[in-house]
Amino acid sequence: MSCKNYPLFLWLLSLIIISCKPVNKTTTMTKKIVIAHRGASGYLPEHTLESKAMAFGMNVNYIEQDLVLSKDNIPIVIHDIYLDDVTNVAEKYPERKRVDNRFYVIDFTYNELKELKVVERFNPITGEQVYPNRFPKNKGTFRLHSLSEEIELIKGLNKSTGKNIGIYPEIKAPKFHQKEGKDISKIVLNILSKYGYTSKADNCILQCFNAKELERIRKEFTSNLFLVQLIEHPEETKKLTHFATYADGIGPWYKQVVLKNKQQKWEPTSLVAAAHELGLKVHPYTLRADDFGDFKSFNEMMETLLITANVDGVFTDFPDLVVQFLKKTD
Repeated sequence: MSCKNYPLFLWLLSLIIISCKPVNKTTTMTKKIVIAHRGASGYLPEHTLESKAMAFGMNVNYIEQDLVLSKDNIPIVIHDIYLDDVTNVAEKYPERKRVDNRFYVIDFTYNELKELKVVERFNPITGEQVYPNRFPKNKGTFRLHSLSEEIELIKGLNKSTGKNIGIYPEIKAPKFHQKEGKDISKIVLNILSKYGYTSKADNCILQCFNAKELERIRKEFTSNLFLVQLIEHPEETKKLTHFATYADGIGPWYKQVVLKNKQQKWEPTSLVAAAHELGLKVHPYTLRADDFGDFKSFNEMMETLLITANVDGVFTDFPDLVVQFLKKTD
């Protein structure tokens, strides 16, 4: 991290220590949880240490880490296998793109990745910022980091503040990594174990969209972590019984949890009740205050999902707003 960026980072850390009260050290899944989606990504560039520090200060329950391997097998915290929509890689290494004109994390070493500047997400073709009212593109000096670096930040802050905020890593694109000759799940599990994350009591939830890979993590690697099966396609909601044989929860798209009836009022689908019947927790994605879809407001979105649909927790880019909402509804 460049020394030019230290003032912002230190300010975020002081905010954590001064303005936030310690939370209960007891890990619990009985209350609704708030998962900081890529950190406090509604306020700072996603998956930066600054975004994670800000989320920590908001008293979330878990902070998410999307994981992709570098060329030298270091799990990097970044949302995609691509670099060109959140970094300046096209400017710094224009010759390193593949035939599809994309730049891949796996083609760069850890040291090379650390040289890149991270910016607010943008369209790599047009250059336009995806969420125009968020942190200004190309401002600040943000960098990529590894899973180990983020774990050490969160564990260190837990110790210094008396909190017990958990991690929520995601295994990204396991098939892609396997084709590249890399076993991302094995590497990630070894790192998690190194830092003491081996069981459901260790405040770590591991997620993946690939059902075969998540089942492999449970059965082949005999992992005792809390596992969440992410769901993308509607037909996957019919596989809950199978998911329950290896997973502890599901992470569906929020539109699979609620829908509008003939009177144009929101009502729950059968998904949450069916999942709860099988003992599965439900953590839908993604609640955004600047993109709440067909809801009239972000408040209506939160109320519909957390109260009406009775989900167990949510992924959100604006964790402070969800934390505040849940405090009012306790």
